[in-house]
This record gives sequence, C-alpha cells and structure tokens, in this order.
Amino acid sequence: MLPPGLGRTVAPASRHTVTLMFIGWLAVACAGCQHPPPPGMVLIPAGPFLMGTDERDVHQDALGVGFPHPWYEDEHPLRTIDLPAYYIGQYEVTNADYQEFVKAGYRPPPDWVNGTFPPGKARLPVVYVSWYEAADFCRWKRMRLPTESEWEKAARGPKGLKYPWGDMFDPSRANIATGPSIAGSPRAVGQYEAGKSPYGVYDMIGNVWEWTDSWYQPYSGNRAVNEYFGTTYRVNRGLSFMSIGHIASNQYLKVVSIIARASFRSYDYPTSRVADVGFRCAVSVK
Repeated sequence: MLPPGLGRTVAPASRHTVTLMFIGWLAVACAGCQHPPPPGMVLIPAGPFLMGTDERDVHQDALGVGFPHPWYEDEHPLRTIDLPAYYIGQYEVTNADYQEFVKAGYRPPPDWVNGTFPPGKARLPVVYVSWYEAADFCRWKRMRLPTESEWEKAARGPKGLKYPWGDMFDPSRANIATGPSIAGSPRAVGQYEAGKSPYGVYDMIGNVWEWTDSWYQPYSGNRAVNEYFGTTYRVNRGLSFMSIGHIASNQYLKVVSIIARASFRSYDYPTSRVADVGFRCAVSVK
C-alpha cells in the first residue's frame, strides 16, 4: 500500500478525525515541554553534570596560609551526578523581596531600621539572615533552599566549568575583593553580565555567600578526616564581596582563585547571621 497522497486518492477526513489527529500530534510535540519558569526563576534541565574535583593540594598550601585543611579535599571525588529538572532563582534574594516577608509578620534582619532596609538598597542581596530564616522565606514563597548539588550544577553547567563563566579565573566577572585590605560592599543583583552561569544565573560567585539546604558532610567516596563534617554546619557557596583576612598581598589572588571556584565548599552554624551571607531559592519541576 502506498502512503496517502502518493499515487492514490484519499477520501477527505471528517472534522472529528482531523481534530483527533491534531490532538495526537500536539501530545507528541509537547511531550518534553516544560511550563514557563516561575517569575524570577531559571530552569535547570534534567541530566548529568560534573560535581566536585580531583585536584589535590600537593604542597599543603592551604595550611601555609592558615586554613585548617588542604584545598580541595572536602570536594573529592570528582563524579557525575544526575539530577531531575528544577528551577533556581536567577538572582539572590534582595532586600525588596525580603521586605514582603517582613510585612507578612516575620522578623526583619538586625541591620534594618524600623522594619525596613536602608534607602537605596532595595536591589542589594538581603544579608544577616540565618539558615532557618532563609529556609522559612523560601517555604513562604512555596519554594525551598537549593541543595549543594543543585547549586553547583546551576553554577557550573553540564560541562563542569571551574567558574560560572569558564575555566580561567577572572575577578572582573564577579563582585569579589582583589586584595586583603579592600573594603568591598554588596552590589545590586545581576550587575555582572559576563559572570553569569551557562544557564543564565547571576552572582553565583561573588556578592554574597549563599545558604544551601545541605549539611556539611563528606561526599560519597570521600575519605578525608575532617572534624567539621556532620550535622552541625550548613553549607554555603559562592564567595562574597568581603576580603579574606590574614593573607599576604602577593598570595591573595591565588587564594581567591581557589575559593572562587564553583565547587568550593564553605559552612557555618545555621543560626549564624552574617554580613556577607544571603541566599536564593529553588523549586522542583512538577
């Protein structure tokens, strides 16, 4: 039998048949479609990415500049992680965003006056919020904090870039201090176009550290001995505008180039409220 239209006459289809054919085609065409992202969110598609690193601090340089453990060791091993699709905030949560939360009856950050942020700082990332307060805000928005793996995928992209913008360190692409005595400050979110991640997420490095939902625990397969591992500290990611103290000027940028990597892990008590720690939210794709 020849296909319809090739060498033979086909009777016209009824309106009912055409409608059913169109519905069937639409279902196939949209089988992989996603709903539009929620306002201010970016879709991170399902699939694998490279997490962690296999780099090693062969000469124990971290210990030489006052850090308690060798560089990279809590990021081992480099491995492929497959995540379902999710949305993540394109920007860090701002003071203006958090103001609505405060108006709903929640406690303002301690640096605000009379329940509001200082004039001219609406688009700055909110800081001085504990992990608990950040998690409460995200729940209030019907969202949640991102896990470490979700944060890292959003920052590195599917190819496991070292920095959101590529594999070469470039401090001009993020709001980070370039010297030990530089008095930096947060900036309005989304200012560093050249520093956004492959998925279009801004300020993943620089501006403020960001809370994640994860405890500071060893990755599967990690054999490092680290007294801070456990369920005492929550992980924060992404470096901030503040300079790193007690680092000699001639070593500073090298140290920052390590800490600014998207796989670098920092941590703090979940009750801490710090001048350079904020957050962004995530939500699962339903």
